[in-house]
Amino acid sequence: MVIDRIALILVIIGALNWGSIGLFSFDCVAWLCGGQAAVVSRIVYTLVALAGIWCISLLFRPREDEVRE
Repeated sequence: MVIDRIALILVIIGALNWGSIGLFSFDCVAWLCGGQAAVVSRIVYTLVALAGIWCISLLFRPREDEVRE
């Protein structure tokens, strides 16, 4: 499903950003988008959060190979 892949990409972006914050105290999204308070940054942060919420559903969906039994 396309939305699953988009959500996973956004979650990976968020994870890499949090990793850079934790390791280097460097916020990549804020740096690229003009600061944490910039509208674009806030949109990216919101999209990453929504993608994380969407990915919770992946935990509870049956896998395709499990459905074919």
